[in-house]
Amino acid sequence: MADKAKGRWLVLAIPYLWLFALFLVPFLIVFKISLSQDAIAQPPYVPTFDLAAGWEAFKENFAELSFENYGYVLSWDNDFIEAYGSSLWIAGVSTVLLLMVGYPIAYAMARAPKSIRPTLLMLVILPFWTSFLIRVYAWIGILSPEGLLNQFLFGLGVIDQPLQILATDTAVYIGIVYSYLPFMILPLYSALEKMDETLLEAAADLGCPPFAAFWKITWPLSLPGVFAGCLLCFIPAVGEFVIPDLLGGSDTLMIGKVLWTEFAVNRSWTVSSAVAVLLLMVLVIPIVFYQNVQAREMEKR
Repeated sequence: MADKAKGRWLVLAIPYLWLFALFLVPFLIVFKISLSQDAIAQPPYVPTFDLAAGWEAFKENFAELSFENYGYVLSWDNDFIEAYGSSLWIAGVSTVLLLMVGYPIAYAMARAPKSIRPTLLMLVILPFWTSFLIRVYAWIGILSPEGLLNQFLFGLGVIDQPLQILATDTAVYIGIVYSYLPFMILPLYSALEKMDETLLEAAADLGCPPFAAFWKITWPLSLPGVFAGCLLCFIPAVGEFVIPDLLGGSDTLMIGKVLWTEFAVNRSWTVSSAVAVLLLMVLVIPIVFYQNVQAREMEKR
């Protein structure tokens, strides 16, 4: 029994140690930097804690920490709040578009013959075999005024002037939907593939139309996949930097671009750390909501 107890504790300890070392410790470091002040030094902020300096020096340095950077980020005198709002809006719209595109694909995959399902899964995962950066760069050649899309529409005679899609929010939506589509399809497919098809057959026998059967049976049973897919897409889309930087224009304001500007251009580690911490706090909200939904589902079972 003692060996079993030790083994159980070891199994539980490994993931907690992993989270402690790779999440909690880095977060505390970033949080500490966010409470510091910019300085021309190395590292470029003060105070820095030196345990060898003794307890009194530690207390003096600790007293210098403040939430001044958070007040600056949350003030209306800069673009940070607008960037947060714009990021949430773009990520939210993109997630809705991803659900609208991904759900029919996942549904078709789940209803396909079992012999070809592995091939369909491979086709969904296939884009991951190519670099994410290369795939986003490819959309520049497609969406530019002289790109493939405009050439195709010119050839069909649909347009007589090139469409200006690149460097707009539309291009950002296209890039996010294309890049994150597998993350929406896979959890949806997992939920739909497990569904008992005899429920639909029973509904049909009782006279339920296919459309009504979908909303009363298929959709509720697929909600765990819907929530999982939306979280997998929404959370990284909020902090996206590459796609808005390459496909968006100067008016495309997202918090990932603002954070990069503060860190790499303005060299303000303290403000960029405050932006990152606040972004994490914002993203905790949908995660907590999802956990509550999951907890209620487990209680019903």
